[in-house]
Amino acid sequence: MKLLVGLGNPGAKYHDTRHNVGFRVIDALARRWSVDQWREQHQALVAKVREGDEAVLVAKPMTFMNLSGRAVGDLLRFFKVDLADLLVVVDDVNLEVGRLRARPYGSA
Repeated sequence: MKLLVGLGNPGAKYHDTRHNVGFRVIDALARRWSVDQWREQHQALVAKVREGDEAVLVAKPMTFMNLSGRAVGDLLRFFKVDLADLLVVVDDVNLEVGRLRARPYGSA
């Protein structure tokens, strides 16, 4: 199983902010994959989809950004997902808007 997590802040106040790009990516993938059933689990909105032969869990932590590690850690442990199978989508103020970067690890 793969775990794809989009980080952001819950609530209408943050909906269209740059900080919520992770939520928007998850929402776009959910539309592409026709996700229609979300459930609340481990402080996150979670949906399970199949992409080819692979199960993919998509999640949006409902904690604020700085506390999202709790939800992500709980999901990893509960679903027994290896770290190598985790992808986290988050904004980065060090990148110009519209630029993407992928890396195998991060920092504070």
